[in-house]
Amino acid sequence: MASLNDMTLTTIRQDLEKLSGEMLTLIQKYNLDATSSLDIISTARQKITDPKDYVRFLELSLEGRILGEAATALEDATVKDD
Repeated sequence: MASLNDMTLTTIRQDLEKLSGEMLTLIQKYNLDATSSLDIISTARQKITDPKDYVRFLELSLEGRILGEAATALEDATVKDD
């Protein structure tokens, strides 16, 4: 993940693509088929059998959320500056 000083929309999007790829691998590996985004953590808790994969799944979820919020803040700041 880019350092705070190096964050741009481009670097955030690149980081999000990497995270998404890794998340997709875990979703496919464990057949995570939650019916809603609110159910994904409980579904993951039930289906992911390797504790390291479960921790990584949680890390990816959190990192994705943080990066998404950073992108939104940067986009909002850019719109305000225009």
